[in-house]
Parts: sequence; structure tokens; C-alpha cells
Amino acid sequence: MSPFNRPRVTPPPEAFTVSGMRDLADRLRRLRARALEEEARHADLLAAVDPAHRLSARNLVHYLALRSVDVRRLQADLAWLGLSSLGRAEAHVLVSLDRVLGILTLALGESLPDYDGTAPVGFRQGKALVEFHADELLGPARPDRRVRIVVTIPSEAAHDRDLCGGLVAAGMDVARINCAHDDPTAWRRMIDNLRAAAATRGSELRILMDLAGSKLRIDDLGGKKSVRLHREDRLTVADPGRLDTLDPGDDVVATCPVAKVFDEVALGDPVWFDDGRIGGHTEALGEGWFRVRIDHAKPTGARLRPNKGLNLPLTRLDLPAFQEGDREALDFAADHADAIALSFVQDPEDVVRLHDALVARRRPEVGIVLKIETRSGFEHLPRLLLAAMRHADYGVMIARGDLAVEMGFERLAEVQEEILWVAEAAHAPTIWATQVLERLSKRGAPSRAEVTDAAMSGRAEAVMLNKGEFIVDAIQSLDDILTRMDAHQDKKTPLLRPLGISRDL
Repeated sequence: MSPFNRPRVTPPPEAFTVSGMRDLADRLRRLRARALEEEARHADLLAAVDPAHRLSARNLVHYLALRSVDVRRLQADLAWLGLSSLGRAEAHVLVSLDRVLGILTLALGESLPDYDGTAPVGFRQGKALVEFHADELLGPARPDRRVRIVVTIPSEAAHDRDLCGGLVAAGMDVARINCAHDDPTAWRRMIDNLRAAAATRGSELRILMDLAGSKLRIDDLGGKKSVRLHREDRLTVADPGRLDTLDPGDDVVATCPVAKVFDEVALGDPVWFDDGRIGGHTEALGEGWFRVRIDHAKPTGARLRPNKGLNLPLTRLDLPAFQEGDREALDFAADHADAIALSFVQDPEDVVRLHDALVARRRPEVGIVLKIETRSGFEHLPRLLLAAMRHADYGVMIARGDLAVEMGFERLAEVQEEILWVAEAAHAPTIWATQVLERLSKRGAPSRAEVTDAAMSGRAEAVMLNKGEFIVDAIQSLDDILTRMDAHQDKKTPLLRPLGISRDL
């Protein structure tokens, strides 16, 4: 069919009538009332928040109320009238509803009601709060680049001052030290070298330290360096203390030292290894062991090595994010870091425990970053944020590695969008992490998809690069991409600067 013969899309006939506009106004008022009802219902949670974050907490509750119902038809009707469709209301929910309501009221020839003062933040204040919290947690933005660059620091930085200088000169704003590797002596040398490099250039550098947390790993493969697994193979996962009583037959045996895993796993639960490269389902289990039937691997097989990750996305594991083994790292980080990232956080009590630990060490000003990398962490994000709001500075890291395995790769794009929306409603800065320009960092040349992902990452307040041989090149490229995109996009809002190609006609 010729495009000129296609039927025209017409607005709903009621949209431009007086009764239609009154109906729209009523629907908006009901949404507004719902938001205030939710605020009243969660008064106890809001009262526990630090007073400095109370407005942000209220706005978060209002946003969750807005998103608890399907407003897509309402959005379409508002757009037909040329009004805001509420698609960018995250940081200022009530005032967004009030402005649209006000325009409809005036269009109907009615008087505006007296302002009741219930909207916690306005348009400018919501945006300003996100920027303020980002400055406090991650350091000030650069004049030509709003988004900060976070870099995972390699072990070599403990003794290579030139490397540290190169990272700072290339555009690194935050240095991330992973406490799952190295030791306090090496961490101290890294920080000294990094701060010296920043001081030489007159740059402000923030230090972020990751606590290792409760990541599950395969501990051993029966003394083997690796095993190749194919579809339909069986892999028995066992508690190391149960190996003497286990008869696995011809199965490959892997050990996992976390005993609680074997208490909670159920028949049919999905199991993933090595960041999703190998997967299957439990088909048998007993005291201290379970057997996995492999149904996801490359046609030629996939190699599994010791110390690789183990994910049980549908198994509810009550593992605290703050482990006993993290205490030495926490003692060090409390004295030397600007912020601490809490890995595998799942429960608000995890956040409270870290906050209390920092208070006990007389360092309550150290920021907290919630690493969202499990299904449970994602599902409990609103309560995790409210718990973090008891603290001074807080933020969210979208840790897409384990998160993709836990949620399913197909859902990752959807899930990271939801995290961005909810975090913005809480005025919490976000860090976009995992495999950003990974090929460039490790091999020296990016893929086309990586460049697009890096451009999209500018919707967060910071982007994290992992270490690699070409990490300096990756920082420089990311700096260029983010600087260019700053002229085109402000989070979700396109910025309509003049386009060079517009002069081609």
C-alpha cells in the first residue's frame, strides 16, 4: 500500500472535548491521590530516613505509586493534546502531575486551586538533587563532561606510577579498587600512587572500594585445572566436607564452600556457571550436593575452571552481603576510601549493617554504593534505597555481569532501564558498569555495539571501565564519546542542538 493511501492516525475523538479533558483531569487527580496515599502508608519508612534525604524519599514513594498502575493510555491521550505525557517525571513526580493538571484546568476555563504545598520537589530541584548527590559521592563533574569515568585499578598500579599517571591524564575521575584481589599493603600503595598522580595534575580523584561480598564460586574441580562441558553432560556440585560420602559415578564434581546453598536449592532450579557461559537445571539432590544437567553451552562445549562464578537466580539464598571476610577490607576502606560498594546486596539490613559499621569506625561520611547484581537485589531496590537514605551519600551501580545471568540476558536492557528510573526518583546517582568498551580495553579495538552502549551509558552519572592492556585508550575513547553525547542528550531528554546534516538540502 502506498504511504499516501494509508489511513491517517486520528486522536481519540473524546480527547479534544470538554468532557474528555475533564476525564483526563480526573484521572490525573486519582494518580495524585494515590501517590499521597502511598506516602501516608509508608510513613514509618520515611521517618527512618535522614532528614536531608526526606524529600527524595517522598518522591521515590510517589514514583512507585505512579508506576504501580498502567498509565500508557493516559500518556497517549495527554500527548494527543500536546501535553507532557509524564515520561520524564522521575525526579519530580507530584509537580509533573500538578503542571499538567493546571494546564487542563485553565483550558477548561476553570480557576486554579490554591497550591497545597504537598509536592516535595520542583522541576529544577529534582534535577539539582541528583547532580548534588553525584558531586558528593563521585566528585564534581568536568566542565565539558557531566558523566564521570570510573576505572577498575589493576594490581600493577601498586608499583607502576607511570600507569597511575596515565589513567589520571586520560580522564579517570574515580578509581575503583576490588577488595576481592590483592591485600591492604597493595591497596595502600595503589591509593598513594593514584593520589600523587592526581595531585601532580591538579585533579580531584575519588577512591571507591568494593567489598567482595557473598559471590558464589566453584572452589575446586577435583584437582583438575579445567573441564569441558557439553549439553546433556552432568555436573555434581558438592559441599567439600561431603566428598567422602559422595558417589558421583561418572559425573564431573565441583565443590562450593557455602553450605547454605545445599539447604536452599530445589529440584528444577536453574544453575549458571562462569557469568552465564554454562547453564543447566538441578535434576537430583541430596544432603550437601546437587546434580546439574547441562542444557546451555556452546555446540563444541564450554570449559569450566575453578574459582568461576556460580549463580542460582531462582533460589532464595539468605546470605548477608557483608561477610566476615570483608571486615579487614572494611577497616581499610573506612580509613582510605571516599565510598564503599556493597556487592550482592539483597536486603535492607545489609545496608543498615554497613552504615552501622561505618558509624562505629567514626566514618559515617564515607559514601555507600549499592551494587545491584542479583534478582533479589533488583526486586528489593526501593527498600534498599530507603535504607541507604539513612546514610550521608549513596548511589547505585548497575552491575550488569551477574545481573544478566540472574535476570536473563533478554531482560537486561529492560531491567537496567528500571534501575535508572527508580534511582532517579530517589535522586541517587547511578554507575553504568560491566563490559563497557571491553573489547577496546582488552584487545585495542572496540566493536560497533560497544560504542553504542558507551553512548547510551551517558544516561547514568558515571560509567565504569574494567582493567585491560589498552585501558588508557579505552578511557580516552569513552571521554570523547561522553563529551560528544553531552551535547545531544541529558539523561532521557534529547537536546536539539543544530545538526550539521540539516544544512544539506
